[in-house]
Amino acid sequence: MIGQNFVESSVLSLSRTPEGIIDSFLAHMNSFHTETMLRFYEEDAIFIRDSGQPRRGRLEIARELDCFFKFGLPIKITTRNVYVYGNLASLILDWSIARIANNGEKICIRGTSNDYDKRGTDGYWRYWFENPFGVQVRSLF
Repeated sequence: MIGQNFVESSVLSLSRTPEGIIDSFLAHMNSFHTETMLRFYEEDAIFIRDSGQPRRGRLEIARELDCFFKFGLPIKITTRNVYVYGNLASLILDWSIARIANNGEKICIRGTSNDYDKRGTDGYWRYWFENPFGVQVRSLF
């Protein structure tokens, strides 16, 4: 895929095609490096916590990413659907982080995300709206 879907950088690649978004996300997320992962988000991106509370901007998203990175475990993703219209892509993904963490703790976190990516003026796709627990039923009251 490198060459057609990705453009190499000094850190990691961003995708130039919707088909490359997931591989790019995996490479960034599995780096376990917050600054590297933040390159994958738009400046004004939104991240929805498991509680349903939104976090906006890279600084707040960094705090959420650190919660995932503290385990030191790779994320696995199965793509359900990717819908593209112009400069927007809707992604429905099943994901999991499951193993024994660095500290010996058994970890099993799973979800089905409902995410949106946006193609920037530079031609690269970045997360604009991430809802990792998107299809989880939440209380309205």
